[in-house]
Amino acid sequence: MKTPIGLSLISMALAATMTLAVVGCSKTDESKGLPPPSTTVGTEIDDSVITTTVKSALLADPDVKSFDLKVETRKGEVQLSGFVDNQAQIDRATTIAQNVSGTKSVQNRVSLKGSVTSVGIKVDDSIVTTRVKTALLSDADVKSLDIGVVTRNGEVQLSGFVDSQVQIDRANRLVEGVDGVSKVINELSIKK
Repeated sequence: MKTPIGLSLISMALAATMTLAVVGCSKTDESKGLPPPSTTVGTEIDDSVITTTVKSALLADPDVKSFDLKVETRKGEVQLSGFVDNQAQIDRATTIAQNVSGTKSVQNRVSLKGSVTSVGIKVDDSIVTTRVKTALLSDADVKSLDIGVVTRNGEVQLSGFVDSQVQIDRANRLVEGVDGVSKVINELSIKK
């Protein structure tokens, strides 16, 4: 029996919430000589719910090809990135994200697709994305779990939230050195 998309998304949201709750409980605090976290567990859960709701709304909208979009949320600020076919899809994605409860602002960093891609190019792009993610994960100075990667025709778009400009610059340099990357579109933001 097939599971309705809405039920699957609710299950994913609950799983993400539980994961964040467990991860959040393991964080250290000022009493151990460390600075306070930049977000609370509650904020991370809220952001997870916003991200899941935006993704669900994008999937439900017939005018937006949401599989080519990445959604990141930090303290209610939603960042959209990826590639779509036309400006109307970019505008529609922004409107959808703005209408989700809890969204404080939307950074739309979605790019227009250039040309039609073949299956071979899509496979190559998947390989490049994997190489980029591996390079980011292997570098201790980059918080790569906060970085989204989308590749289209060898152009790599980085999005998400990191701690500093140093991390943005480091991520850019790492990605430029990855085999198969023709261009880096760096849309990373510094956490507030």
